[in-house]
Amino acid sequence: MNQSDTITELSEGWRRVKVPLPFSLKWVNSYIVPENMGYTIIDPGLRTEEAEKLWDETLQSYGLDWSDIVRIVLTHQHPDHYGLAGYMQERSGAPVYMTERSHRYAERLWGGTDEYAGALSGLFLSNGMPDELMNGIVQNLAGFLPRVSPQPEVTYIKAGSSFPLGGREWLLIDAPGHAFGGLCFYDAAKRWMICGDQVLPRITPNVSVVPGEEEDPLAHFLESLERLSRFEVVLALPGHRDPFADFRERTAELQAFHARRLSDMRDRLAERPMNAFELCESLFGAQLRNNPHNLRFAMAETLAHLFHLELRGLASSRTRSGIKVYQSEQAGER
Repeated sequence: MNQSDTITELSEGWRRVKVPLPFSLKWVNSYIVPENMGYTIIDPGLRTEEAEKLWDETLQSYGLDWSDIVRIVLTHQHPDHYGLAGYMQERSGAPVYMTERSHRYAERLWGGTDEYAGALSGLFLSNGMPDELMNGIVQNLAGFLPRVSPQPEVTYIKAGSSFPLGGREWLLIDAPGHAFGGLCFYDAAKRWMICGDQVLPRITPNVSVVPGEEEDPLAHFLESLERLSRFEVVLALPGHRDPFADFRERTAELQAFHARRLSDMRDRLAERPMNAFELCESLFGAQLRNNPHNLRFAMAETLAHLFHLELRGLASSRTRSGIKVYQSEQAGER
């Protein structure tokens, strides 16, 4: 990816930087925002040698030093957004802003304990994940530690408050479901929405069950989409893929996608009972056995939909030999 493909000039001096990722998403969007004195960086990306080199080249191409970065802002805590925050903070001295809940999640995953990996293993194994595949997922999780190090010192911001960015005041909007503690940023004057991974064009944000967090993340995500659809947006700045204009239409498309997925799962479970891993392979394909990173997301999203169905009485489960098996008494409505 050459630099002309990497940086997009937006209006009012804003720039979108496509920071490379070593997995199927290919890149994460970071945004460079001009301030009165220096620049804010939104979501700097995952720490890799390629990403570090890109940031060095990007700053040099605009005649900037690391000290010109005066703030680092994170929409949410996932490593492809958070990973370079501490590295960039070390070089710039800039404060890092994110919500307290997002930060607590990051500390839980990369704070030096195996608590999260153990909880995830218990959840996945009790829902049919084979031991050898679970071992690959745990190893993949551990591999993220150098990609999010060093950990930044964080200043907390919270939903419902306003935040100055690029000479304007932005409303911070709670954006749960994809990442609890995540935020969207809305500028009512320009009608711009920085939406992180909450609303993405062309692809669907992952909605996962996370051990120790809300039992029905899909319900929170769908409710968030409903709230976000009420905002007038002329330009949405997402965490992946390209900026887009049809924000309200896209929220409706995502709601419809999950309605179809829930209906499809009810149909499959009406044909025969399955554990979550069997259903996951039925939906996403057995090729995911070769990709622990994507398998983790697929399994956690399958569970999010199953929990949503069961909590609404549209599916039921029972335990056989220590493994939960799900069934649906009737097919879903299309």
